[in-house]
Amino acid sequence: MRQIPLREALREAMSEEMRRDERVFLMGEEVAEYNGAYKVSQGMLAEFGPRRILDTPIAELGFTAVAVGAAQNGLRPIVEFMTWNFAVLALDQILNTASKMLAMSGGQISCPIVFRGPNGSAGQLGAQHSTAFEALYANIPGLKVVSPSNGYDAKGLLKQAIRYEEDPVCFMEAELMYGEKSDIPDEEYYIPLGKADVKKQGTDVTIVSFNKMMKVALGAAAELEKEGISAEVIDLRTIRPLDWMTILESVKKTNRLVIVEEQWPFASVSSEITYRIQKEGFDYLDAPIRRITAADAPLHYAPNLVSLALPDVGRTVQLVKEVMYLKK
Repeated sequence: MRQIPLREALREAMSEEMRRDERVFLMGEEVAEYNGAYKVSQGMLAEFGPRRILDTPIAELGFTAVAVGAAQNGLRPIVEFMTWNFAVLALDQILNTASKMLAMSGGQISCPIVFRGPNGSAGQLGAQHSTAFEALYANIPGLKVVSPSNGYDAKGLLKQAIRYEEDPVCFMEAELMYGEKSDIPDEEYYIPLGKADVKKQGTDVTIVSFNKMMKVALGAAAELEKEGISAEVIDLRTIRPLDWMTILESVKKTNRLVIVEEQWPFASVSSEITYRIQKEGFDYLDAPIRRITAADAPLHYAPNLVSLALPDVGRTVQLVKEVMYLKK
């Protein structure tokens, strides 16, 4: 077992799969000569050469189209977006070609491709570089959406996406977590997509989250523990397919559900979870399902407004107390 940063765990996942399968290659802005904008691909050009680690122009729609065409012709590309905010420029290829080709070809042409890069807020980057996109891409049939909260999960999920998934996968990382370390086994491992993970067992309330908001969920659980409240914390890991059954089984035990996410509130991941659980588990609920999301507005640059706009431990703790009908 080794402790390594998230960026290194992602690099190991890509490198291991590239050594195993010569059809796998990486392309994106600054992934080669500069070793990656966030140093995720550091050293990969030296090992794999310029035919498999490709620097691209600042033209997301263009290089995404090249990768989609390559995937449909038997290769297995990994496309790094410098941020998922820039991937909206490539949405035509992701939505209208990658996600639909299997259906439009009558099952004859698949698109085994991984789109990956940082997603959501990374501090004071302003409104145009701070959007969380899981819910948007999860609304597209034909795409799978992964949003890990730590290096161990990220490596196993990314290896699974590169090696086994025949559908396009949107892999959404957290820029603020690239330097955070996790325990990574020496032996090879894969984590199947579509399976949530119970990070902490509990009996009084279920808290569901994903990506860097898991820090808020686990932080809230730790604070609640001090007051004798036992919170079960679930990390979704994969947004689509959504493992709502794990949430339902937890709610059967705790009878209360709070969801923490970085999405905007309208048509968000928490909206879908809330619908599923109230539909299938209404009789198990002792309180309305509650959620805490990002503010329904573009994220501002000022740090005080950033902190007000995003979920935090204090407000999550208060929300849990509300669903437990405890006095403020």
